[in-house]
Amino acid sequence: MREKILDAAVDEFSRFGVRSVTMDDIARHLGISKKTLYQEFSDKKELVKSAFERILSEDQCKLDEIMNSSDDQVIETLVSISRMMRHRLQSINPITIHEVQKYFPEAWSVFSRHKEEVILHELTEIIERGKKLGYFRPEIEAPILARIRVDQITNAMDPSNFQDKEYDIVKVQLEMMDHFLHGIFTEKGRKAYKIQQEKSVSTPEK
Repeated sequence: MREKILDAAVDEFSRFGVRSVTMDDIARHLGISKKTLYQEFSDKKELVKSAFERILSEDQCKLDEIMNSSDDQVIETLVSISRMMRHRLQSINPITIHEVQKYFPEAWSVFSRHKEEVILHELTEIIERGKKLGYFRPEIEAPILARIRVDQITNAMDPSNFQDKEYDIVKVQLEMMDHFLHGIFTEKGRKAYKIQQEKSVSTPEK
């Protein structure tokens, strides 16, 4: 029952935002009583936090799979991570992220820890690996560049920074990533990235 509730919560929060979805809505969606719902989650704050943990756990599993695919496929790894991020952002209403950050600090702290302990570490590792393979400029400082990229991701997730409806969050993230990568690529990396982009366009996404 707890897993069914989390499935429903992730779906409802992702589609409609967090504040507009009530505990009554979740119970009604599942066809259960509020008593059953509160037996699993003490309040909405706990449900939001657990739902956010579920999303990050799923992303962590996907990221681990991508990172462990091959040590020398840095460019392929970057393209795969970009695709994963695009899918995730497309599945979440931007207002959801904003509402969690503003009104559910306990849930947002889960993302903050994930950002510091996982995303930052993985990006640093990718950049260091790319330097050794000649895809990234050898003089760059991987921890600093990884921090810059993480801050870019976080800032682009804030709807107040990009209020023009012409530019959705997915487009903003992809443009920022492309700009970031071309700032650290060597010519070898730039050519390899172009090839992977062409393959990605020609190959249907799963």
